[in-house]
Amino acid sequence: MAGLVWEDRPRLRRPVMVAGFEGWNDAGDAASDAATWIVRNFDASCFAWIDPEEHFDFQSNRPRVELVDGVTRRITWPENRFYAVATGSDDHDLVVLRGVEPNLSWRSFCASVIEVARSTGCELVVTLGALLADVPHTRPVRITGSATDPELIERLHLQSSRYEGPTGIVGVLHDECRRAGLASVSLWAPVPHYVASPPNPPATRELLARLADLTRFSVRLDSLDATAVAWREQVSEAVAGDDDVRAYVSQLERQVDEAEPGLEMRSGESIAAELERYLREREQRGEA
Repeated sequence: MAGLVWEDRPRLRRPVMVAGFEGWNDAGDAASDAATWIVRNFDASCFAWIDPEEHFDFQSNRPRVELVDGVTRRITWPENRFYAVATGSDDHDLVVLRGVEPNLSWRSFCASVIEVARSTGCELVVTLGALLADVPHTRPVRITGSATDPELIERLHLQSSRYEGPTGIVGVLHDECRRAGLASVSLWAPVPHYVASPPNPPATRELLARLADLTRFSVRLDSLDATAVAWREQVSEAVAGDDDVRAYVSQLERQVDEAEPGLEMRSGESIAAELERYLREREQRGEA
């Protein structure tokens, strides 16, 4: 596959691919921070990457010059790297794609991603996304999930996307997985639009929690819990100093409290159990 560079061929146990990109689908850096958190907190090793020369306009997404020890200059290019993560779970290891939304040749980029998923035996692709929304920072983050496979939608109580309009690499990859017959789920975190600057620890934390529900990998989020509490306190302090913003947040709180639960994704063992049945039946039908 053009632009795809392999450094190793990891042996993983029933892996699930998790993809988080910087860019259009990454409000508050919540999705890319979730992917980074997994790489940093597990014994993750990079085994493949996609050549940025193939997919970036370097005038739009410029490389960065960095100093090493105050002397040596080093160029850092926009990266899309694949990491192998042994979760220690009896269910699934992970392949984590941590990267930057490309500028060019999205279909061939997605073909490289799917090639890695196929070659490593991934049973499922989970894309992470975050979007700006009319939600208050004082309420729990409600993760929603979507899928294109009708059976998967029904089993996990997900949504079939009704959105029409511009999309990002997450939406394109999700659709290319459907075309390739590869099961995929897209998890989305809403980020308050009035505090859009990164980071957003509550959204990152909930994306990781729902991913853990889905794949049954054990993860401790204590540090993120504390960071999320501190973040909410800082935002509340800032909001308290502006009467207009405080009134607006109160209005959002009422809207959220009065809204129907809707199609929010279920959590816990029911998700994992239904996913396992779905993947096992696909394999028996020869679709995996």
